[in-house]
Amino acid sequence: MEFQGALFAVRSMAVSRSFYETVLGRKVALNFGANLVFEGGPTLQEGFSALAGFPEERTVYRAHNAELYFESQDFDGDAARVKAAGVELLHEVRECPWGQRVLRFYDPDGHIIELGEAMSTVVLRFLDQGMSEEEVCVRSQHPMEFIRQCKALRKA
Repeated sequence: MEFQGALFAVRSMAVSRSFYETVLGRKVALNFGANLVFEGGPTLQEGFSALAGFPEERTVYRAHNAELYFESQDFDGDAARVKAAGVELLHEVRECPWGQRVLRFYDPDGHIIELGEAMSTVVLRFLDQGMSEEEVCVRSQHPMEFIRQCKALRKA
């Protein structure tokens, strides 16, 4: 078997498509009307219950049991864009124990979206603050090889 991606049930393709394109910057790869595939995912499906063969009232929106996860090299800019769009936030920007800043919010159907600061950005921020490579390994919970790759990419 080969994993092909995540599919989310949506109430309105027009509303959801607009959200994913304008707020998250996703580009449509395939558009089948009631089924829409974005480059790199996710896939949205209108009328999912009928397609899957169960009554619509069994569809659970805002289930709080999964999320789509995105990382950003421009976390502050992307977080500001999400907030400016008036999206309902699950929580404000917070810093995780490993130093990554995250923002969680809802799509129009109540699916949770997490926007995380790219871990390479976190590593470079720690190094810029004067932390040693070893300290960054411990704080970021990433291996030394990753820390050194981040440093090398910045020099390139």
